[in-house]
Amino acid sequence: AIILVHWLLTVWGCMNYMLPLSYAWGNFSVLAVGIWAIVQRDSLDAITMFLTGLLLTVLTDIIHISIFYPSHDFLSDVKRFSIGMAIFSLLLKPVSCYLVYRMYRERGGE
Repeated sequence: AIILVHWLLTVWGCMNYMLPLSYAWGNFSVLAVGIWAIVQRDSLDAITMFLTGLLLTVLTDIIHISIFYPSHDFLSDVKRFSIGMAIFSLLLKPVSCYLVYRMYRERGGE
């Protein structure tokens, strides 16, 4: 569910080409590592990389949104929706990090 929600929000966030390609590459690559963590249920490395990637994308998403946020004069409804979904994804990432951390502990992480 974490992967699906963040994938959908990232797709919607990239819908208007307002955010640069590095936003899409960063988020989709972390989601690919998340798929690896789902497939390799016994791998502690996969879940650690997924958790680290989620934490790093929190920082990069803040930077992307703050730098590329358009001024009020250039906000259309599509841009408003797109940036809203990117912000919503950013707000959900700490909850996702907590859930992934619980999975890390279940797999034997310290």
